[in-house]
Amino acid sequence: MIQANHAGQTPKIHATAFVHPSAVVIGNVVIGKKVFVGPNAVIRSDEPGACGNVESIIIEGEVNIQDCVVIHASGGSRVRIGKGASLAHGSVVHGPCDVGENCFIGFRSVVFKACLERGVVVQHQALVEGVALPEGIHVPSMTSVQSECDVKRLAPATSELTAFADQVRKTNIFLAESSLKRAS
Repeated sequence: MIQANHAGQTPKIHATAFVHPSAVVIGNVVIGKKVFVGPNAVIRSDEPGACGNVESIIIEGEVNIQDCVVIHASGGSRVRIGKGASLAHGSVVHGPCDVGENCFIGFRSVVFKACLERGVVVQHQALVEGVALPEGIHVPSMTSVQSECDVKRLAPATSELTAFADQVRKTNIFLAESSLKRAS
């Protein structure tokens, strides 16, 4: 379902993006080239801030948004998902938030009020809240990262983890392209 928000803002979806029919995209959302939005994903830019503005959710090209992912911008905050990022099944990205290029957010992980630089790998069921993560860092499964001390304990992502994230992204871009071809 693609619909306007209360302010009349409607999503802008690139012709090469695939949005599954069961996904919900509301309001001031921009979806770039070759993006895959899976079944039951919800992307909502509908909540006004104190001055009444509804900021945008920007999803850059070649992003992979899998089943049941939720991306929401609260209280007029902005969310950006950088080119080539992957958001795995059931993950939540809640604004204000900036997810850098080629980041991976694992199954059922939550990223809230955070900034992830390029190539960050957040594994499964992790919480990243109120922090900035430097480029190429790894957040292990079931880890809570909510302070600068927590960030300092993290190690760089291994080449195996970044290769896995890249393969997931490529697979879902293939699925998006295939789905669009079948629909034509």
